[in-house]
Amino acid sequence: MSATPEEIAIRPFTFEFPEAELKDLRARIEAARWPEKETVTDQSQGPQLETMKELARYWASEYDWRKVEAKLKALPHFITEIDGLDIHFVHVRSKHENALPIIVTHGWPGSIIEQLKIIEPLTNPTAHGGSASDAFHVIIPSMPGYGFSGKPTTTGWGPERIARAWGELMKRLGYTKYVAQGGDWGAIVTDLMGAQEPEGLVGIHTNMPKVIPAAIDAALIAGNPLPAGLSLSDEEKRATEQLDFVYRHVYYAYMMASRPQTLTGLVDSPVGLAAFLLDHDKASLALISRSFAGQTEGLTRDDVLDNITLFWLTNTAISAARLYAENKTSFFGINGVTLPVAVSVFPDELYQAPKSWAEQAYPNLVHYNRLSKGGHFAAWEQPELLVEEIRAGLRSLR
Repeated sequence: MSATPEEIAIRPFTFEFPEAELKDLRARIEAARWPEKETVTDQSQGPQLETMKELARYWASEYDWRKVEAKLKALPHFITEIDGLDIHFVHVRSKHENALPIIVTHGWPGSIIEQLKIIEPLTNPTAHGGSASDAFHVIIPSMPGYGFSGKPTTTGWGPERIARAWGELMKRLGYTKYVAQGGDWGAIVTDLMGAQEPEGLVGIHTNMPKVIPAAIDAALIAGNPLPAGLSLSDEEKRATEQLDFVYRHVYYAYMMASRPQTLTGLVDSPVGLAAFLLDHDKASLALISRSFAGQTEGLTRDDVLDNITLFWLTNTAISAARLYAENKTSFFGINGVTLPVAVSVFPDELYQAPKSWAEQAYPNLVHYNRLSKGGHFAAWEQPELLVEEIRAGLRSLR
């Protein structure tokens, strides 16, 4: 049965969170029951008690959700049903002629909050160090189960299906030529879009490239030694070591992939939710923890709590986690993308993709650059650097 015009219509979307919900959130934070202090002096056991107590104190007594809510409400929000599910997205058109449409996808534990800082520089480049020829029309969807998008009620909404849905979304918006960008899950979805080649997609930019040779990826996932006879450069050896560390320490991913419903406590305890969302990777945890110790390089306390609070208010901890259970593809393995690809490598990413691997994985590599600072959540942490990378990396595709 084909979709009806009403189902495929693009509809304006609004949201409202009553003060009673924020009051309940603060009460739950203040009533938190705390564990004893960790038995180590570092973060090897997860977010430290001192960090979590300061987060909770600030969240309950000083943090103001209405500030970011006002920023969100100032943007044009829409919703449309794709493949039986409501998909929410922000759509900001540039005032500049010949702007290039770009669909940008967030990751976990993220949301459209991740991309708020890059919207204005991408759509209005002349006010942010660029030229009119750098302009983009920006589309930022909420992934299924995240933020304001619908929550799947059946299995099947893995990254391949999301990638196809994004192609359908861009078609509905009338864009006949566009590019895609993403990090974390957004990088995986974007890479799959590149492999699927929906009509109109002319290239992608990724800040978490999927370039690991298949034999190396398979060995690392299984925890096995690398195949005999491999000849690796120093850069490739370093990347392999980083990936081995990642696969041995992404316990949150294994939990969500195998038993997402067991995490039900995350929708009952805001402090428990915050601790779980903070502990994505070693570098990101250190960055976030510093923000609650008075250092604001990269992220502020409000940045962190804006995202966590959106998870809480939309009750999406479990629905977002199920994406891991739906995934059937490698996080970093090659998808066979032949469209033009731009790659940006941030030093605190989960691994620094070697140029040699990028050239093998992406035969049409149009841009490769290693940045001096920044980590896994580039749009959130280092928006100026990422914006410049998007501009430079995709300039040849206009």
